[in-house]
Amino acid sequence: MPFSLHQGDALSVLSKLPDDCVDAVITDPPYNSGGRTAKERTSRSAKQKYTSADAKHSLADFTGENMDQRSYGFWLTQIMTEAHRLTKTGGAALLFTDWRQLPITTDAIQAAGWLWRGVLAWHKPQARPQKGRFTQNCEFIVWASKGAIDGSRNPVYLPGMYSASQPSGSQRQHITQKPVEVMRELVKICAPGGTVLDFCAGSGSTGVAALLEGRDFIGVEKTEHYASIAADRLTETIRQSLSQDDVVLTA
Repeated sequence: MPFSLHQGDALSVLSKLPDDCVDAVITDPPYNSGGRTAKERTSRSAKQKYTSADAKHSLADFTGENMDQRSYGFWLTQIMTEAHRLTKTGGAALLFTDWRQLPITTDAIQAAGWLWRGVLAWHKPQARPQKGRFTQNCEFIVWASKGAIDGSRNPVYLPGMYSASQPSGSQRQHITQKPVEVMRELVKICAPGGTVLDFCAGSGSTGVAALLEGRDFIGVEKTEHYASIAADRLTETIRQSLSQDDVVLTA
């Protein structure tokens, strides 16, 4: 199979994987963005932070969204150190974050041994305007590499800005789900035939994008509900992408 999916704690799962087994790490960790005060941060779940009261769909909650900035930075450094071990030299790491956690994310990724390369932006066209203020319609993607990048190995020219709305209605299967069209562009930092790791796989959008773009995928998801959704989506992506030449009929 071109993908494997593990249900469990990311640090525990990654510690059991071999060195140099992936070409890129692309993930959307629970970056604890909510709340101007400690009370707001610790008293609300991810579901309360990221879904509106009038939402017409019920999405399962997930844990890990109540750390303060220092604790988040410590956790992210730990897990990105492990991800660094798993990544081949010249491989890339891409981490989603928001404006509040952007500084600690760039600190943690460097503390974990990565070479910070820059910040990409995901523009959300349908963000809610705020009277008297600037609209907060971007999330950010911190990107880095494990050492030098050999451009001849994967000669792509990728943009630094992506614009797409978050999935809605029946297409939205996770509270913080990312658009597959954005993820398909991001996985191109991994050479065709390479392997993408997402240790916070959620509903599997990174994996779906990787498979559609001809990459293999390793996913880790802690929440059993979302791991099940991710497994279904990945399996369905494989099924839809099979051609007649891929199927051998036996008697």
